[in-house]
Amino acid sequence: MDITRHAEARAVLSDTRYVPPPVPQGAPRGTLAWLRAQVSRFATGEVHAARRALVSEQLAMLDPDALRKAAREAAAEGRDLTGIPTSVLGQALGVTDDRLLPAVDAASTGYLSGETTQETDAAVAVLLELLDTGDEATTVARISLLLQGHAATQGLVRNALAHAEPGDPPMELLHETLRHDPPLKATRRLDRETGREVTIDLVRANHDPDVFPEPARFDLRRGQTPHLTFGYGVRPCPGSDHALALAAGILEGLLP
Repeated sequence: MDITRHAEARAVLSDTRYVPPPVPQGAPRGTLAWLRAQVSRFATGEVHAARRALVSEQLAMLDPDALRKAAREAAAEGRDLTGIPTSVLGQALGVTDDRLLPAVDAASTGYLSGETTQETDAAVAVLLELLDTGDEATTVARISLLLQGHAATQGLVRNALAHAEPGDPPMELLHETLRHDPPLKATRRLDRETGREVTIDLVRANHDPDVFPEPARFDLRRGQTPHLTFGYGVRPCPGSDHALALAAGILEGLLP
């Protein structure tokens, strides 16, 4: 079942009986399948709350303004923008090893889908080494920050640049991009009571004419809107401010 209306999507995202579809358990430690079973994104209930708290603790130690400045400087230097968000975030986490970006890139290919290969498993092993804190749950939280933000932040920047005009304010550009052209197009939930799986079409929900006048028009004057790209209700994205800071910094370094 596809959910396309904004109000219905908000209702599902606010209802605790709707959870992410479960991921397989029991995979060997250090594999991508094992990692997916350890992160907060695919967990529910008290386990999700505990893992999410660890992610929030890591985020609380990162200054969005500092991330924005570092991303701006990296973009202005002409560095490959596709790698800037992950490299800047990794450096903020204390990792400067050149293996970080290739490992995140490889592991992220199957992070959401669950498709694993020898390459994804090898990448997870590298990330466990580079982000090790001595506490496995905290290490997993740090890895999840990088994997969840990698493709999404790249996609946000790429989509924003496709709409950008000289002089556009970066934050207004990003907010409207998140509504109009989100990097994540859909998200799934499972009704624990009925076993029915639903897909929330974020593009169509963010274009609901009952909420967004002239939804097909890309308009920076909208400002912050109630788009659902960063989630809503029970499981909103805990790193939205940090993702916006990284993306805004890149745009500031690139746009005249």
